[in-house]
Amino acid sequence: MKLFILRSLMFAVLWTGYLYKHGQDLNQPALLWFICSLAILSYFLLSIVKEPFVLYIIIHFLIIVAEFRYPLPKNMYSLLLFLYIYLEAIFQLPIKKFRLLTIITFLCSAVIVIGLKSGEMEWLIALILFSIISALLNEYVLERKEQREMYEQLLGEYRRLKRLHYETERSARLEERTRIAREIHDSVGHKLTALLMQLEILSIQEPKQEYEQLKRLVRDSLEETRQAVKALKTEENEGIASVLQLIRKLESESHIMVHFTTKQGVLSTKISNQLSVVLYRVIQEALTNAMRHAHSREVFVVLGKSAVGDVHFSIKNRIFEPKPFQMGFGLTSMKERVEEVGGTLHIFQTNEEFIVQGTIPVKGDHRV
Repeated sequence: MKLFILRSLMFAVLWTGYLYKHGQDLNQPALLWFICSLAILSYFLLSIVKEPFVLYIIIHFLIIVAEFRYPLPKNMYSLLLFLYIYLEAIFQLPIKKFRLLTIITFLCSAVIVIGLKSGEMEWLIALILFSIISALLNEYVLERKEQREMYEQLLGEYRRLKRLHYETERSARLEERTRIAREIHDSVGHKLTALLMQLEILSIQEPKQEYEQLKRLVRDSLEETRQAVKALKTEENEGIASVLQLIRKLESESHIMVHFTTKQGVLSTKISNQLSVVLYRVIQEALTNAMRHAHSREVFVVLGKSAVGDVHFSIKNRIFEPKPFQMGFGLTSMKERVEEVGGTLHIFQTNEEFIVQGTIPVKGDHRV
């Protein structure tokens, strides 16, 4: 949006110079103002319409009409307007239409230069060279644009396949856990229940203290079996493993590629659910910031373990337009959340990267 405003201002400044040049010699007629208004309106529409070629022709026509209706000697603003519009077309028009516009622009400029009778024919030579370079630049820009669109399509397909893979893997894992739970329930649970009934019968026929102890042991085993079956039917994970699962889920739901690296020892670190939530929320907020503010499509997340056993994390993403940042609500909440569990968080940026680094202490009640 800022770039569009800047370009529009530049175009308006050129027209202002054009009108000022005429205002020095005569009273500017209403028709010239009308032509200027039409040209600026057409310029605004260039960013909206799907086929801007016609608008480029209209703007050229308006400049030619203004130049020949109100000619001035050595008024180079008309040439500058042609060249400025021509530069815009490099990034918008396809190759064939741009070449056609190049011919039209050159002919219009030649007519103006010859019509000025200024003798500055070097403008035409410079325009020829400029046209050749512009045509090459137009091809390069369109080629890069096609490559970028292809990359976007491939990235979208990669995301779709990754989400599909994640859902398939999750379904398969749940199905396998459910099958194991059913097997335990049907085999072990059934046999323990049968054993308990046999012990009940034996204890009625021949009351003995040993039978009571055996019945209590079987009941405990049945309860543990029920707990195991219940745990298998759920998808709960603990510690770093739960964070990994959540990050994978977050990546599959977003349009961002997460390069995840775990250093030696961190996967075996057991942390409480509270710390898992804190770590996940920090990573989630960093990914959101990367998408929202840096428009980055790649984020690098590293989890490691310090010498004293604390979890160390680092989240980095590239920034394309370095500018000072302020601690907004999201970053402030992130810092407060880490400090509430005794951790540290540092947020800073270089000329190329935005970095969130911190540690979470794993000790005392936070170990599981």
